[in-house]
Amino acid sequence: MTPLQLGIIGCGTIGSVHAQAAAASEQIELAAVADVDRGSAEKAAAAHRVEKVYNSGAELLADPQIEAVVLALPALFRVELGLQALRAGKHLLTEKPVARSAGEVRQLISAQGDRVAACCSSRFHFLESTRAVTDYIVQGRLGALRLLRCRAIFPATPAPETPPPAWRLSRELNGGGILVNWGCYDLDYLLGISGWRLRPQTALAQSWRVPVTFADTVAPASDGETHIAGLVRCADGIALTYERGEYAAAQAETSWEVIGETGSLRLQMTPAQAKEILHFEASRAEGTVSRTLWAGSDSYRDIHRALLEDFATAIRTGRPPKTTLTQALLVQQITDALYRSAETGEAVEVK
Repeated sequence: MTPLQLGIIGCGTIGSVHAQAAAASEQIELAAVADVDRGSAEKAAAAHRVEKVYNSGAELLADPQIEAVVLALPALFRVELGLQALRAGKHLLTEKPVARSAGEVRQLISAQGDRVAACCSSRFHFLESTRAVTDYIVQGRLGALRLLRCRAIFPATPAPETPPPAWRLSRELNGGGILVNWGCYDLDYLLGISGWRLRPQTALAQSWRVPVTFADTVAPASDGETHIAGLVRCADGIALTYERGEYAAAQAETSWEVIGETGSLRLQMTPAQAKEILHFEASRAEGTVSRTLWAGSDSYRDIHRALLEDFATAIRTGRPPKTTLTQALLVQQITDALYRSAETGEAVEVK
């Protein structure tokens, strides 16, 4: 396969991760980088022997050598650059969240044409454990699905030496707080392992801002939530419960679960050493018994490279990437509904 001529727009923390993954792949040639901070772009270029360095995304998009781009900058700037990229005939891989609202995702879909557009919220689907879980659920091994659940709590820690970046808890820059920072992963994961067959109907949620005690540990003017809990009712009697929190006065917990009529899975979405996926099965003879469905180790390094190679393969073969814009739209529609419900205090239709 001819290496994909790739450009990266945004050379901050996650842009550097993309650059390292691209440089390590035989399927990709990192041909150009761009950042409004010239120093960041030059640093990335020097680290990976990239000859072309641009001062803006628009300049990079005008380069006819570039076939595809990665947008690794805050959501506020991604949609307009994504539209420019698609209209310039470039294939598009956009960081998460793909946009700040479902309306913005629809704009990208309307401009996509025959270009491949993929979303980084798919990262955790490239783990071996996720593939095993997905096959098991899609085959109907749990019976009719009843409940998909995520609860992930990060306890408060001592104050960091430097506050998080301004975009991280900003509605304007990022579309929200922890729900868009991590929820796009959680929702993409749960919807994906169930075969993207869930049809969300209504959402009810409550959210909270950073506790006053820890207000000085986040960037000034942060207005995104640091804790959210919600219930999404879906067609066919399926429900999804969701909770994510940080800076919490609570014990750490990270758990994902899928419960069906005859069995359930206790999952771990994120990479880990000595990881185990448990299957619980109920029978009249034995009651509920458990066994290990999958055990092993995985790493973040693997998923970053696999994400780019999935994108490159989709472009070269014509198959869809792991998470398409249409699938990302469903994630964003749920996100929008949870936010609206948290603001109004009422159940909201998932449109």
